Amino acid sequence: MRLRIYVDTSVFGGCEDVEFLKPSRRLVNAMATGEYVCVISEVTLLELENAPALVREHLERIPESLIEVLPLDAEAEALATEYIRDGAVGKHQRADALHIAIATAARIDVLVSWNFKHIVNLRRIHAFNAVNLKRGYPILEIRNPREVIGDE
Repeated sequence: MRLRIYVDTSVFGGCEDVEFLKPSRRLVNAMATGEYVCVISEVTLLELENAPALVREHLERIPESLIEVLPLDAEAEALATEYIRDGAVGKHQRADALHIAIATAARIDVLVSWNFKHIVNLRRIHAFNAVNLKRGYPILEIRNPREVIGDE
């Protein structure tokens, strides 16, 4: 079975960033060929609306049949609120909390991001997962694209 990988907006942006270009594009290419299931959410789509066309084009390269779009529902809203209440992230990082909550509620295999400040950060990962365990959810794997795809 293919891994379901939730991709936040930073990964698509990384496809146009010199520092993150290679692993980001390798991950997107692997999704475009069906090696992984590309999982995004309504939040990702909203954020991409404001992104430059070059960034949006990376998602468009993945066939729709290989993309799973998750809704922003009441369960994810409540879980994101809990992350903020428990201090995993601040109230100004609600979108980041929503990405984590949507991926957690959908029980995806791994969430991938380049957001080292608010998402791919050991202290925050532990805080998100403490809330997840307290609320009966499994631990969520949170990694950067280099950790998932490698950096050859």
